[in-house]
Amino acid sequence: MLGGTERLLWLLLLLLLPPPSAWGYGDQARPRKGTEEAGSARAWLAFQGLRERLRAAGALSRHYWTRFSCRVWPQDCGEDEGPSARSPGWSLALLGQQCLDILSTWSCSLWDCCDRGDCRIINNFTGLEADLRVRLHGQHLARDLVLTAVRGYLEMPRPDKALALSFHGWSGTGKNFVARMLAENLYQDGLRSNCVKMFISTLHFPHLKNVDLYEEKLTDQIRRMQEHCRQTLFILDEAEKLHPGLLEALRPHLERQAPSNHRAASKRTIFLFLSNLGGNIINEVVLNLLKAGQSREEIRMEHLESRLQAEIAASTDSGFGHSRLVKENLIDLFIPFLPLEFRHVRLCARDAFLSQDLLYTEEALDEIARMMVYIPKEEQLFSSQGCKSISQRISYVLPEG
Repeated sequence: MLGGTERLLWLLLLLLLPPPSAWGYGDQARPRKGTEEAGSARAWLAFQGLRERLRAAGALSRHYWTRFSCRVWPQDCGEDEGPSARSPGWSLALLGQQCLDILSTWSCSLWDCCDRGDCRIINNFTGLEADLRVRLHGQHLARDLVLTAVRGYLEMPRPDKALALSFHGWSGTGKNFVARMLAENLYQDGLRSNCVKMFISTLHFPHLKNVDLYEEKLTDQIRRMQEHCRQTLFILDEAEKLHPGLLEALRPHLERQAPSNHRAASKRTIFLFLSNLGGNIINEVVLNLLKAGQSREEIRMEHLESRLQAEIAASTDSGFGHSRLVKENLIDLFIPFLPLEFRHVRLCARDAFLSQDLLYTEEALDEIARMMVYIPKEEQLFSSQGCKSISQRISYVLPEG
């Protein structure tokens, strides 16, 4: 007997059936003209048509059910039952496909779709590219590097190590913003996904005396999440403040792994390290290039890469640069976030107005941008806080009442 939930889903699946005109009668024999009286012929045809319709409805419902169940409970699917499998002669009508999408989404909103969270991994690279292009201001290097690295890694058939990206730059330049964009475009639930975890050094690992406990908890959480999800994202904010013991605990998860069973599902893990470390040297290089007459958009990684890595390695007030993660080249990319100028702050202010459905004027954007402190003292080119706290400053320029 079908349970209440299954009966409801079967009824919903029956709504996906194409109209009767799409079924036809098949190849069954029809009564010859004149062999039956008109009334009997019509009754016979009606009976045959009903029988064929019920037969088609049953077959099509089973087909839809297979596709639906493979979406919602993929762990129970056989290799020949995946969402792309089709019976000979079947084609999924556009309307049916749309209804199936709606039904799958609705079902996943009521129940856990799978025990690993995999069905909520979306990897929307088109959306990620659009977000980086439209919502991230003044960071052409980060935009291109992040998109290329993440897409390339997630599209690899069998990666042999985790992807480790380290974001560097002053506060308010977009490091956390890009980390959130990645979560939102790779997972349906964004930062709330069971496959995403953010650690903030001063919040999650505040006491030196508890480092051993933190190491155990950190490694255990990474292990459990990797067992639960085939694709995980770990964000470590204030990475320069991580204790050397915690950095060492991360090392085995960033090292290359020996090839496993080729038939097993390949695990993918992304680590994002967010740090203010290296921000001063990034600002210095950018300032010198601008003074030399180079445009901001002409700045390339070759201008920054070696000096940024040298600054990180030489840092004396952080264990990050001296960790084996850096010394053994386990970080795949050090990505610089450039200091933001007045024009970029204006764009951040505009976005803040739009996100709150508020009208704005060009004068209001200028006023908010002028509230920020700009450095160096002589040139006053770069916002010392980037775009941080822009949303809170909107209230100062809103009309009273």
